[in-house]
Amino acid sequence: MSEPSGKPFLYVVVCAAGVAAGVGRLIAAARERGWEVGVIATPQSLGFFDAAAVEELTGRPIRSAWRAPGDPRPFPAPDAVAVAPATFNTVNKWAAGISDTLALGTLCEAYGLGVPIAVLPCVNEALAAHPAYRASVERLTAMGVRFAGTHTAEPRQEGERDEFPWERVLDLLAPEP
Repeated sequence: MSEPSGKPFLYVVVCAAGVAAGVGRLIAAARERGWEVGVIATPQSLGFFDAAAVEELTGRPIRSAWRAPGDPRPFPAPDAVAVAPATFNTVNKWAAGISDTLALGTLCEAYGLGVPIAVLPCVNEALAAHPAYRASVERLTAMGVRFAGTHTAEPRQEGERDEFPWERVLDLLAPEP
C-alpha cells in the first residue's frame, strides 16, 4: 500500500542500542532507494538518537506510543518493515507474541498482514548465546522474518566511526522499490 506520492512506505523500528545514534544512515539509504520512511521507536530508544534530526530526515513525527481512539493514523500502512538495531529484548518479546509497546505491536501485526520484515540485530555475544534468543531467531525466521546476521554490540570509543551495517537490512527487502 503505497502512499499518494507513489513511493512504497517503510516502517523503521528502532530499539535501544548505542548504534541507534546512526539511524539517520538507514533513513538516508532507504530514501535513496525510493522509500518513504516513518520511524517507530521503542520508548527506551528515544534517548539513543537525535529525534529532531530523524524527524527532519523523514518529514514525519517519530511514533513511540499508541494513538488515541479517533486520532488520525500518522503513517500509511507499511509496504515493508526494517528493524534496526534490533535488541535481545525486542527479538525475544516479538517471538513470544508480546505486544506491550507500539513497536512490538507493529511487528506482531505486520507479520499477520504479510508485510515483509527484515531485521538487523545488535546483540552482544553473551546474550546472543542465550538459548531463548536462539529460539526466538529460529521462530521468527520460520515465520518468514529475514535476518541480516547478528552484529555484536561492542562498546565504542569517543570519535570511533559507526560500523553498523545499516544498508544490509534494506538489501533483504526485495524487490527493491
